Amino acid sequence: MTADTQRLHTLDAVRGFAVMGILLLNIYGLAMPDYAEVDPSFYGGATGANWWTWAIGYAVGDGKMRGLFTMMFGASTVLIAERALADGQSPARVHYARMATLFVFGMVHAYLIWAGDILVLYALTGAIAFVGWRTRPRTLLLVGVALLAFKAVDGLTAWRHLDAGRIAVATGRGDSQAAADWREFQRATTFAPDAAAREIAAYRGSYADALKSRTETAIFFQTVINRIAFADTLGLMLIGMALFRWGFFSGAWSKRAYWLAAAAVPLLWIAYIPLIRWLSETRWSPLTMTATEAVQLTLLRPFLSLGYAAIVILFVQSGRATWLADRLAATGRAAFSNYLGTSIVLTLFFNGYGLGWYGYLQRWQCLIVVAVIWVLMLAWSKPWLDRFAYGPFEWLWRSFARFKLQPFSRPLANASQ
Repeated sequence: MTADTQRLHTLDAVRGFAVMGILLLNIYGLAMPDYAEVDPSFYGGATGANWWTWAIGYAVGDGKMRGLFTMMFGASTVLIAERALADGQSPARVHYARMATLFVFGMVHAYLIWAGDILVLYALTGAIAFVGWRTRPRTLLLVGVALLAFKAVDGLTAWRHLDAGRIAVATGRGDSQAAADWREFQRATTFAPDAAAREIAAYRGSYADALKSRTETAIFFQTVINRIAFADTLGLMLIGMALFRWGFFSGAWSKRAYWLAAAAVPLLWIAYIPLIRWLSETRWSPLTMTATEAVQLTLLRPFLSLGYAAIVILFVQSGRATWLADRLAATGRAAFSNYLGTSIVLTLFFNGYGLGWYGYLQRWQCLIVVAVIWVLMLAWSKPWLDRFAYGPFEWLWRSFARFKLQPFSRPLANASQ
C-alpha cells in the first residue's frame, strides 16, 4: 500500500469497527419495545445474565460506538470536501447534495423500516457542521468541547431542578415551579401499563400495524430525541473533523499516543461502576437517567470512543491478522450499506411480516443475533468490494447526490486483485 492508501485503510477499519459496534445497542430497539434500550426492567430482563448484559453493555458499548461513528462522520465530511476541491468541484455543492440525499434515505429508513434511524439527525447536523470544515482544528476542537460541556451542564442542571421538585412535592415545601416541572416530567416519562404489550402486538402483526407504531415512534425521535441529541452530535462531529485534520484516525500519531489512549479504556470502564449502581438501585428511574446521561455521554463517552479507535489503529498497524483488518476496512467502506442492511435484515427477522421473533428473546440472547450479523458484515463486504466500486447503498447515495448513475463494477483487472 502507498502511504495514502494505508491512511484510508486505517480510517475505513475504524469506521467498520464503529458501524459493527452500533448494533450492540440498536439490537434492543429492533428486537423488543424501544424503551428497553435504556431500561432493561421495561422489557427483556433485568436480573441474572440479563442484568450483566445490560451493565457490561452500558459501560462498554452504550453510546460509545455511535459516538465514534459520529466523529468518523465529521472526519468523512472533511475528507470528501478536500477531494471535491482537488477535483475542481464545489465542496459545498457536493456536501449539501449528499446531506439532502442522506436526509431522504433517513426518512425512508425511519418510517418504512426502523424508527431508530440516525441518518436524519446526521444529515441536519452535518449541514451545520460543514460550515467549519476549513476552520483551524484547534478551533473546531474548542467549539466541540464547549458543546459537550453545555450538554453536561444542561443535563445536570435539569436533574438538580427536577430533584428539587420531587422533594417539594414529597414534603409540600419548596419551589412551586420546580414542583410543577417535576409533575410534568413524571407525566411525560410514565408509560401506560399496556405500553409494551401494545408495541409487541403491533410489531408482531401486519406491516400496516408495524407502520402505524413505527410512525409514532419516528415522529417522537425526530421531534424530541434528535433535538436533545443535537448539541453532542454536532460537538462530536466537530471534534472528529479536528482529529482527522491532525491525523488521529488515519494512524499518523505516535504509537505511544495510541497506546496511552488504549490504556485508558479499562479505567474508563471502571468509572462506569457508580453510574451502573445508581441506575440499578433506582430501577432505571428517568430522573437518574437525566444525570447519568449527562455524565456518561459528554464526559466519559468521547474518551472511550477514541480509546476504541486507538485499539483498532494499533491492530491495523501491527500487521497481524491482516485478513481481519482487511475485512474490517471493507466493512467500513460499506458502512452505509451495512447500517441500512442490518435494519432491513433484522426487521424482517423480528417483525410479524417477516419471521415474527419480536419480543421473544431475552436481553442476553440478543447478543447471539449481534454475533451472527457481525459475521455477515465481515463476510460479504470484502468480496463485494473486490468486485464492485461501492456498496449497494453507497452507490445509490452517490448516484442520487450527483444526479447521475455512477460506475458500479470494477474493471476486471482490479476486481481480481
